[in-house]
Amino acid sequence: MNRRRAGILAHPTSLPGPFAVGDLGPASERFLAWLEAAGQSLWQVLPLGPVGEGCSPYVARSAFAGNPLLISPERLAEDGLLEPGALAEAPGAGGRVDLAAAALWKERLLRGAWERFRRAPPPALREELRAFAADPAHAWLGDWELFGALRDAHRGRSWVEWPEPLARRDPAALEEARRELLVETGYHRFVQFHFFRQWRRLRAAARARGIGILGDVPIYVSHDSADVWARPELFDLDPAGRPLHVAGVPPDYFSSTGQRWGNPLYRWDRMAQDGYRWWIERLRANLELTDWMRLDHFRGIAAYWQVPASEPSAMRGRWVPGPGGALLAALREALGELPLVAEDLGVITPDVEALRDGAGLPGMRVLQFAFGDDESSHLPHRHVPRCVVYTGTHDNDTTLGWFVAASPEERERVLDYVGGDGIEPHWDLIRAAATSVAAWAVVPLQDVLGLGSEARMNTPGQAAGNWSWRARADQLGGEEASRLRRLAQLTGRLANGEA
Repeated sequence: MNRRRAGILAHPTSLPGPFAVGDLGPASERFLAWLEAAGQSLWQVLPLGPVGEGCSPYVARSAFAGNPLLISPERLAEDGLLEPGALAEAPGAGGRVDLAAAALWKERLLRGAWERFRRAPPPALREELRAFAADPAHAWLGDWELFGALRDAHRGRSWVEWPEPLARRDPAALEEARRELLVETGYHRFVQFHFFRQWRRLRAAARARGIGILGDVPIYVSHDSADVWARPELFDLDPAGRPLHVAGVPPDYFSSTGQRWGNPLYRWDRMAQDGYRWWIERLRANLELTDWMRLDHFRGIAAYWQVPASEPSAMRGRWVPGPGGALLAALREALGELPLVAEDLGVITPDVEALRDGAGLPGMRVLQFAFGDDESSHLPHRHVPRCVVYTGTHDNDTTLGWFVAASPEERERVLDYVGGDGIEPHWDLIRAAATSVAAWAVVPLQDVLGLGSEARMNTPGQAAGNWSWRARADQLGGEEASRLRRLAQLTGRLANGEA
């Protein structure tokens, strides 16, 4: 964190564009141009993995693969992989993203592109695909493509419901499956190739504009994932492959009964035996995508909330020590200086702070959490330079929605603190973030646009209706960009052309 930066939090699915969901195509490059005009040098995204049930980016089917939903139809057309008229028949953009419907449409589009490629592969593209598959950095690809093919062959059922030789990864059964599913594994390889190819292009465009990308690494993975299927010994599972305990958090700001996430927990003792190699490779793969990473639920590295899998809520859990400094030391030895931001929200105890500070990692401050306690570390006058300040995160209401729902006493305290009049409380908090001593200030796009609770991205503990907010192209105008640029200039955060 060698200089002050300003940035915007917006997942690619939320960006404007001509199709049913935001993607990595030309519209995303236009968003980068808007960020540059606004003087921003950070773009924060949510996890980029292939989403599973509920379409949450925090419950991905792989810790390594990319999300096919983000692949740009326009880029596929440029590569000559779509039939004439395919884009004209695509569903247009709506007010919100129907993620399930968008995924079905994108699947049909990608399968059509795959069949066209199989019939007449462009020679240059064919060689690129071969090089992608042979790259040692993509050693995860073999497990992912077979997992995807087998899951399709079993009509989307979880791997624990597959025939036992496949679920237990009997070598002979896997070899037979690879022979029988050669076309299907090729399809999943083809999809990943295009995701990474398009993402590299977008990331290069960001760097050319002096914009760095802050990614997000969920601490846990989905049980129904290639990771758990391929390495079950690294997870807390029973002999049938089902979780013995699951992840979550005790009662907190978001839920009086806690949050039962349901992810399987790690066998940290087994991970330690090979020097945490799985984690090293995971972060190395993510650094292929982003410049920095927010490590979600950092406190789980110090101690995690262990919930028996039989419990319907997170109330009856217990704290269990995590790997602590041993994991971070192994990561640093393998990868060098860690480009991580610790998501240190929730129940933060002195051991978590000591772990974060001992590793030299910046933490987070969220202004929506600041005004209920005179001693809150989220109050701007209590910030430290080595942190990232947010008005709110993807889990919070929008700042305008939060302010409207706050008690009269809290609203009065906010306005007294920021010197506002209540007309634009979202901009009052954006200004408070920008003027903070925190090295980085990041604002959700919804707050820049002054949107209310209808634009909330996620409500923790709520199963439906999340992750579907999307901006319109006409909302990303010059007025907001000029206002952000002036604020960045006044507060020493104006981009200087270096990512």
